[in-house]
Amino acid sequence: MEYVSDRVKSLAVSQTLAMDQKSRELKAKGIDVISLSLGEPDFNTPDYIKEAAKKAIDDNYSKYPPVPGYEDLRKAISAKFKRENKLDYAPDQVIVSAGGKHSLINVILSIVNPGDEVVILAPYWVSYYDQVILAGGKPVIISTTIDNDFKIRPEQLENAISGKTRLVIFNSPSNPTGMVYSKAEMEKLARIIEKHEGVFVISDEIYEHIIFEGEHVSLASFSFIYDRVITVNGVSKGYAMTGWRIGYIGAPVWLAKACNKLQGQFTSGVCSIAQRAALAALQGTGESQRIMRDAFLRRRDLVVGLLKEIRGLKVNVPQGAFYVMPDISYFIGKSDGVTRIADSGELAMYLLDKARVATVGGDAFGAPECIRISYATSDELLVEAMKRIKVALENLS
Repeated sequence: MEYVSDRVKSLAVSQTLAMDQKSRELKAKGIDVISLSLGEPDFNTPDYIKEAAKKAIDDNYSKYPPVPGYEDLRKAISAKFKRENKLDYAPDQVIVSAGGKHSLINVILSIVNPGDEVVILAPYWVSYYDQVILAGGKPVIISTTIDNDFKIRPEQLENAISGKTRLVIFNSPSNPTGMVYSKAEMEKLARIIEKHEGVFVISDEIYEHIIFEGEHVSLASFSFIYDRVITVNGVSKGYAMTGWRIGYIGAPVWLAKACNKLQGQFTSGVCSIAQRAALAALQGTGESQRIMRDAFLRRRDLVVGLLKEIRGLKVNVPQGAFYVMPDISYFIGKSDGVTRIADSGELAMYLLDKARVATVGGDAFGAPECIRISYATSDELLVEAMKRIKVALENLS
């Protein structure tokens, strides 16, 4: 007999992780699959960070750490916010968690009551939607298209906010589109938030160091909404530390206390060794970030150029992160004589089956007319993957 709670039944399986699992299973069988499904830098963690972790083991950092994180790490995060983002978050406004995903659910569970509305900008990262569902909230989706670079207009945000709205989730640079809002565009959205007292914003800035044009702007840097913005970040993407699982927030003191209380019942303080590694990362020179950014820019140009050569695909140029999200509407309803493509999820499966390339259908991101491609892999594999995708798509008519 099985008995699964309604809470868990209401959640969808993460499609990015599901596609990655299928890729791994095929590779385990000896099948040559190129995985462009997971949002993970292909670089190794820099040596100076690994050395800090080794030293932490030798220095016996093996006891329970404080629930919100070691004080010196929270001070380093506070300094980072000041130095890089022009944000004043004192250490008691910082909570360190087991990755950005953990930080997000802490905030959502601490703010959202059952029935509260949460505005989500689509295309959105897959877990935003289901984390809101888990909290008993109601997602309110604002849709965008590739024609406006997947950016919302201020009036769309205004129209989405109601008397039941408690939270807006904002992400720039964006996963899954690579879109980046300019300072002027962000200020217009911030002015909408300002008008609605009691509405808070999560600003997910995990990709801030992977931006190709201009500078990253933190939403909380607009002083008139600073006290209603929760800044979420971490070391996973900017330092190639996905497996270390360190995320953090900067938030109003009352919310930081709420997240601390919640985390104390769920996980307590996160891995002590990983925290010491994160401290070294934040105190580093940033050279590894520049190397990765330059590589991702080269790969972006390579992949976008090759995708534009494929008949039927509609492609824009991402300004950050390491994703591109082509519009595949042209292929919906087409067939290779065996498989008929009904939606983006089926197209992703078709590419896995016929081209041996793993992508993710846009349905999971609230963009059913697109697929997401991660270019966080080598130039050689990207060239081969685009070649395979082109051949597979040319067989659809």
